[in-house]
Amino acid sequence: MDYGGTMPQLQENLCSLLHHARQEASILNPLRVMVMKDMLYLIHAEGLAEHVSPNARSQHQLAFVDLEKSCCELLANTEKNETMVELLSIQDRFAATFPLEADVEPETTQQKSRLPERATDVERTGISIPDTTSLVVDLSAFLEGTQMALPSLNGWLLGYPVTYLFRNESGETATQNLSKHSLHIYRIYVVRNRHSDSKQSEEELLSFSVPCDISMKREEEPWAKSFLARVNGKLERCSQVWASVRLEIEVFQSQSGVIVL
Repeated sequence: MDYGGTMPQLQENLCSLLHHARQEASILNPLRVMVMKDMLYLIHAEGLAEHVSPNARSQHQLAFVDLEKSCCELLANTEKNETMVELLSIQDRFAATFPLEADVEPETTQQKSRLPERATDVERTGISIPDTTSLVVDLSAFLEGTQMALPSLNGWLLGYPVTYLFRNESGETATQNLSKHSLHIYRIYVVRNRHSDSKQSEEELLSFSVPCDISMKREEEPWAKSFLARVNGKLERCSQVWASVRLEIEVFQSQSGVIVL
C-alpha cells in the first residue's frame, strides 16, 4: 500500500515489476495490483476472494469501534451506524468482484477466484510489450458517494480483528479520541522456513492497535482468539514458507497528538 504516491508512474512501475517477477516464478501468478483512488494494493486474488466472501465474513468474529463517538466500547448495533452500513455495502461489492467458484478442484479443499491468471502480450511496432491491463483491478468507483475514511476500509482488508470506523470529515476528531486512550499493540512475528543452514530470524508480519479498555483479556478476547485461529490456519496451509508464528502484545500509553490514522 502507498498513500500519496506519484500516480500513474507508481502504478506503472509496480505493474512492470510484477509482470517480470511472474515470468520468473509462477507462484506469483495470482498477484494483482488493486487501485483505489491514489492508493495501490498488491493483492493475492484468490486469497482476497476468500477473505471477502460472505461465508468468511460470517465466520470471522470481527469487532468495530466508532472513533467519532467512543473508544471505550465495541460497536453493538452495526445496522444503525452509517459508516458501518457503507462498509457493509463495499464488502458486498468486493464479494461480487472477487467471487469464489462453486466447484472445488479435485484433491484440493481451496476454492479459486475467477480472475484471469496471466497478463497478455501485445505487439506494437514489432516489439513485444507486456500488457499490464489485466494485472490492474481499479475499484476507485467503490468509494464514490461514500464518506467512510480509507483507513477504515484498510483495517478490514488487512484482516485486523478490530476495525476503527470514522468518516473523512472526522479524521481529526477520530485521532484526538484515540489519542486519549492507552492502546494494546498486537504484533504478529513469523519465522520463515529456510532450506539453507542460515540462521532463522523473526520478522514482524503485521501489527494493529486496540484500546486497552476494550481488550482487557488481551489474547483471550473472542475476536483475538478468532484472529489467531485464522493466522494459524494460514500458517498450516503455507507450511512450506512459514515455520512458526508468535503473538506479542505491548502497551502504548496515551499520548495526545501522537496517533496517526
